[in-house]
Amino acid sequence: MGNRLTKICTRTGDDGTTGLGDGSRTDKDDPRIEAIGAIDELNSALGLLLSDELPGNMQERLSRVQHSLFDVGGELCLPGQPARHVIGAELTGELEAALEELNADLPPLREFILP
Repeated sequence: MGNRLTKICTRTGDDGTTGLGDGSRTDKDDPRIEAIGAIDELNSALGLLLSDELPGNMQERLSRVQHSLFDVGGELCLPGQPARHVIGAELTGELEAALEELNADLPPLREFILP
């Protein structure tokens, strides 16, 4: 287990850097930090969704995705470590099958508007 945080306001990021899991520091605008933040934001949205009752096996499916996102975030915070590819062919296949199932009763898509 990692170190227990006893002080949240450290002021160590006042120089525009942030700490990574291996103790190294990187710029706060580094693409790695952007990716960690995006994954964390998605994970938060899934957590909110999972706090409600969901139909069928959606609770189990989304919980599995959420756990995988925690693993990806953990990998991203450890630079220089060999990638474990936590989101591999198995999970991707499960997600594709779920999308097919969920979209089966929808009418064909006739147009797509980009934001």
